[in-house]
Amino acid sequence: MSKFWSRTAREAEPYVPGEQPSDANVIKLNTNENPFPPSPLALEAMEQSINADLKKYPSPTADRLKTVIAEREGVDVNKVFVGNGSDEVLAFAFQAFFDPNEAIKMPDITYSFYPVYANLYDIPYQQIPLQDDLSINVDGLKRSVGGVVFPNPNAPTGLELSQEAVESIVANNPNQVVIVDEAYVEFGAACAVSLTTKHPNLLVTKTLSKSHALAGLRVGYAIGDVALIEGLERIKNSFNSYTMNRVSLAGAEVALADEPYYAETLQAIVKSREWVKHDLKELGFWVSNSKANFLFVKPRGIEAETLYQQLKARGVYIRYFNKPGLEGYVRISIGTDDEMKRLIDIIQLLIT
Repeated sequence: MSKFWSRTAREAEPYVPGEQPSDANVIKLNTNENPFPPSPLALEAMEQSINADLKKYPSPTADRLKTVIAEREGVDVNKVFVGNGSDEVLAFAFQAFFDPNEAIKMPDITYSFYPVYANLYDIPYQQIPLQDDLSINVDGLKRSVGGVVFPNPNAPTGLELSQEAVESIVANNPNQVVIVDEAYVEFGAACAVSLTTKHPNLLVTKTLSKSHALAGLRVGYAIGDVALIEGLERIKNSFNSYTMNRVSLAGAEVALADEPYYAETLQAIVKSREWVKHDLKELGFWVSNSKANFLFVKPRGIEAETLYQQLKARGVYIRYFNKPGLEGYVRISIGTDDEMKRLIDIIQLLIT
């Protein structure tokens, strides 16, 4: 700890991302990346954007990207906000809508960046325990003092809430902002965007990192009432008006428009998820009914941490969370069919 650090730096408890091994030969099933490459059309657009215009600042308003998003989501363009990955969008939302003297609510097992942001911005928070079946406690997220944030599907469980359940949470927090983080919604969960026309307190965030295979590009967005979008813009323009670079803008615009390519790859990931789920259950593992591009798994015949270590030693990376409530589970991202078959083969050897 440096004597030059501010109080904020001293007290920060940073988010810990999944391991990023440098060996290109490992099977990487630990950070929920898409196993397929981005759209060829998006790659071409990004290549073409690398030209002399890089000497100029990118558009601070990202109007063309917002228009593409608005058309895709079926909303007015003034209800769209874009940012440098959904993590940045969430960070702006915490600053724009949550106050230091009013406790917000979130699930106790959820995306671990939420408490990091809350602590960083001095926002008190209450973590609501999951139900016995690991689903989000809908009633527990109602009647918040300061606001609500949760993913749908939840992470790392992969379990979804119905649109009716989401609306119940939103309707029972009429004077607070409810943020629904839909990072994984494209893999089969119910989308809440249509509810934003009825509920001015609902903000839905999305990312191109998972569904559109652009984790390396960092593009995220939010859909919500015009007043919420204005709040986000005020924070962004007090931080950095040029959060998105020209290459990201070019790639995102084309990727979002290339629906046929991504419909095919998303369907392939869901199909793989379902057969891997079946095979793990056949081995006696408990597996969540995930609607994301990963599975939340409780192993049989081997401890979760041991499974993680043994797979890693064999060049297969999965995610182990050494935290209360999670120590008995691992999270496995869905890779290619060949990668998943290799995973199943190794697990069979380890437990027999």
